[in-house]
Amino acid sequence: MTDRPLQLGVSAALPTSPEEAVLDRVPNPHPDVDYVARFTCPEFTSLCPVTGQPDFAHIVIDYVPDQFLVESKSLKLYLGSFRNHGAFHEDCTVAVGKRLVDLLKPRFLRIAGYWYPRGGIPIDVFWQTGKLAEGVWLPDTGVAPYRGRG
Repeated sequence: MTDRPLQLGVSAALPTSPEEAVLDRVPNPHPDVDYVARFTCPEFTSLCPVTGQPDFAHIVIDYVPDQFLVESKSLKLYLGSFRNHGAFHEDCTVAVGKRLVDLLKPRFLRIAGYWYPRGGIPIDVFWQTGKLAEGVWLPDTGVAPYRGRG
């Protein structure tokens, strides 16, 4: 964890695992305001820990920052590090959320993992922490319930 971006503006290789990945944070220029920042990762991939086959998800992360923002390049590299990581859908989704909470200490964070079907069953995983302040607009995640996920 750093308060000075280590990967921004320099060449950075994709980390080989989520544990190896470095997440950078930067100061929030508006810590006096409650607002929602959203990251959408429509092509998240990981590996099934049993079969080793790829799993795909559409991940939506919403958070109300306090003192820090996550630096987006480091987040992209972190999410990409799951590509060769074997874990169940629930573990991947909640682990991303918890890692961001540890880094940012946000006022509120929710993560939605919309996983594409494996064996005919989609698994959607939702986790949140903190309390959303009254009057803060938190839009719908924008991902339709499963109907061929398009």
